[in-house]
Amino acid sequence: MRRIALALCLAASWAMAQAQTAPRTTIRVGLWTLWHDRDATITPISGATLQHCENCTARSLAAITLRVTRDKLSWIDSRGKTLASAELVLAGSYRISAHGEFLTLAYPLRITAQSGALVLAVTLPVERYVELVVAAESGAADSIESRKALAVVARSFALAPAHGHVPFDVCDSTHCQWVHWHTTHEAHAAALATADESLWRTGSRAEAYFHQNCGGRTASAAEVWPKGHSAQGLLESRNDPYCQRAGSSEWSATLSRAEVTRALAAAGLVAHGWKTLTVGQRGESGRATTLLIGDAKISTEDFRLAVGRALGWNRIRSNWFEIAPQGDGFLFHGRGSGHGVGLCQAGAAEMAHEGRGYGEILAQYFPGATVAEETTGAAWQRLNGQGFTLETSSPEDGAFLPALSSALSEAENRSGLAPRDAIGVKTYRSTPAFRDATLAPGWVAAFTEGDLIALQPLRILAARKLLASITRHEFLHALVEEQATAQTPLWLREGLVEAWAGDVQSSDPRKEFRAPSFRRFTGERAGSNLTPEAISEKLAHASSEEESEAAHHAAGWYAQQLLDRFGRAQVLEWLRTGIPQSALLTLR
Repeated sequence: MRRIALALCLAASWAMAQAQTAPRTTIRVGLWTLWHDRDATITPISGATLQHCENCTARSLAAITLRVTRDKLSWIDSRGKTLASAELVLAGSYRISAHGEFLTLAYPLRITAQSGALVLAVTLPVERYVELVVAAESGAADSIESRKALAVVARSFALAPAHGHVPFDVCDSTHCQWVHWHTTHEAHAAALATADESLWRTGSRAEAYFHQNCGGRTASAAEVWPKGHSAQGLLESRNDPYCQRAGSSEWSATLSRAEVTRALAAAGLVAHGWKTLTVGQRGESGRATTLLIGDAKISTEDFRLAVGRALGWNRIRSNWFEIAPQGDGFLFHGRGSGHGVGLCQAGAAEMAHEGRGYGEILAQYFPGATVAEETTGAAWQRLNGQGFTLETSSPEDGAFLPALSSALSEAENRSGLAPRDAIGVKTYRSTPAFRDATLAPGWVAAFTEGDLIALQPLRILAARKLLASITRHEFLHALVEEQATAQTPLWLREGLVEAWAGDVQSSDPRKEFRAPSFRRFTGERAGSNLTPEAISEKLAHASSEEESEAAHHAAGWYAQQLLDRFGRAQVLEWLRTGIPQSALLTLR
């Protein structure tokens, strides 16, 4: 859960002046692209609206069932009237159901029809998309560093030129990058830690692909996708000792002639009537690049994808295989999983297990490429401070290391805590870049999540005389979170930071909550108290800067009472073990 620290109001005109080249902040993702649904049910949840086109007037959405009729959308409205349109645009929160599956979304959705099927395009923030890809594509063997490497590659792929789709930028299938439309804590952490980072080479974006297991040797892009890739491409075949150490990657599968015929016909590759199936050519890595099916010659990658879509992805797992006739079918024996180009996830997981960071992992699979800002190509660098590391793309930020060291030292003195490991601090080139990368609301200057502190540009904080207070505040968050457990209440974690940061007034904020201006926030009748439990709820779901500040102030007041009555050492123990009910009763 994200903990908002200190609000920073910046004039819109000033923020715009700081922005550089406008970054690509959203991406259109094709939803359920493998299903080719002809109908779908849409149910409003909260604030859902419907437009007949992007520039049409938005109307409240009622539950509807869409159908494709002659490549147009049709549905029945609440009055029983049948309506039709070439497209629909949804906004707000809604649920969409089709083919026995449903999703709850809160992102714009554009719906059209093509070739008798619905075309669904969801517009997501780029960073949310990266998180979904990491959640879908990572496995049990992955750790934080291998997931970070995957996040950088997924982001780089997504921001590359068009991937062959017209209604959207990327699809949610393995043709582009797999998306399950749900996330995990681990995926969120990896995406956030690498936000605004992509692979660059000689001033332009580098080609970026990944696969599950290379079988001990990666493939060149040219041998898998010969069109558009030169024989001397940047992603060349190379041995992978890390994948080899990860364990056996051999596989075998038996496919009947009928199964192969059905898969090839569905993909439009080869018609019925063929008799023989052999490898035509192999690439440098040893993978089959072409197959001879009767008199036809087809790409092995096209064959693998056709079989995967028709029969399941666990049948022909890679392009590295031998073929032997077996009865009225064929035995495939191979190694590896996936196309073999770029990042090998098995090798990356092994590298992370051996203590390698995600920068080293990316250097292994993308030699010559650098991790740089996704918009400008400026290289990210890591600067070491006393008890922390600073990640930045602005070389001049090294001048702020003493100020950060002083802020951490002050946080340690006030809290009585010291970091076990170096605290990670990441700052962005501009306020818009901070918001786009972290998805933080506009009134947030910084926040701490897990072991990462994210900051708006240091030069901006320093110019506004906020650098010392904000960084001290965030270091306090990092120190407290390192000691807290999953059972530690949110109000105590936030309250201790407020108390030690010096932001707590002596008056009881619960009285302020009873004032008319705060009744809308508390939702409670005048004369009632805001309990610690209620404060935790407000902290977790603040919808404005005013609400957040009021909840943080109330939490700080409670925490200060604990510190005054029981002492810092006792409260720190409760931070780790839990507060007894008897102590809480003394505060009410």
